[in-house]
Amino acid sequence: MDMKDVLRRYDRDLKLVEEHLARYLGSEVRLIPVIIKHLITSGGKRFRPLMLLTAADLCGYRGERRFPLSAVIEFIHTATLLHDDVVDNAETRRGKPSANNVWGNSASVLVGDFLYSKCFSLMSDDGDIQIIKLMSRTTNIMAEGEVFQLMKSGDIHITEEEYFTLIEKKTAVLISAACAVGAMLAGTPAAQVDALAAYGMRIGKAFQLTDDTLDYVASEKEFGKAIGMDLKEGKITLPLIHALRQSSSGEKERVKEILERRGSRDGDVNEILSLIHKRGGIDYALNRAKELIDEGRALVSSFADSDAGQAMLAIADFILARKI
Repeated sequence: MDMKDVLRRYDRDLKLVEEHLARYLGSEVRLIPVIIKHLITSGGKRFRPLMLLTAADLCGYRGERRFPLSAVIEFIHTATLLHDDVVDNAETRRGKPSANNVWGNSASVLVGDFLYSKCFSLMSDDGDIQIIKLMSRTTNIMAEGEVFQLMKSGDIHITEEEYFTLIEKKTAVLISAACAVGAMLAGTPAAQVDALAAYGMRIGKAFQLTDDTLDYVASEKEFGKAIGMDLKEGKITLPLIHALRQSSSGEKERVKEILERRGSRDGDVNEILSLIHKRGGIDYALNRAKELIDEGRALVSSFADSDAGQAMLAIADFILARKI
């Protein structure tokens, strides 16, 4: 099974998720659905809802609760994107003008807040206190991750351990929660819920690792944003962290200069990219991602073989192979 097979298997379910997303957009304040629709219809892959659907399927649950809770996962993700773009002063998102670029920072922040509140309303309607507790912890950790990233902006002394803490809090924890919720819907024993949460955590970290690597090597058309944007936003990711560990004091000082001006001069991004390639940063980051993928695959393999399990393995493989 490959990713195309996975998407075919869950095509109907993902369409129902889309229907629920559209249903929950309503508000008397007309600007709210306009901004949300601008973002959720701009090419997002619904990766996080897919993780919930496959985990639920693996554990034998095919009921209707999957769809509003998948919408919760996607709306939380969308809220973080709205807030991220304000913090980063982003001009584009998924190849389109970012919401803050079109409607301003204030509207973007407030609509992100609306989405968070909508999520907890939907979870309240579902009524599962354990899921509410899990998602409360998850959003709290994600908020910590945003602040931690701000603290580490432009810091050339960021360690690999700190980087992994950051991507766990910012990205992986929501993917982990999506997998756990899918399992919880089936009434799965705690040990299996934990195994799928651990799978999601590893997949989530690998997902962010490959994303950070693509920021240096993908084309803008494939990636949906300008290449080197992490550098221009002061984000030091694993390819550069590894390169800096191998660099001379002069090279480190040069990187610091470029980061201080946010890579604003012609040639800055290419200079950093050249250093990363010279010091093996791309290969190192992708090898770390592969280690995480292998760990995730092992966790899924502990379940009985099934089409859903094969789908989760295919998703893991796709993360390493993806171009977008």
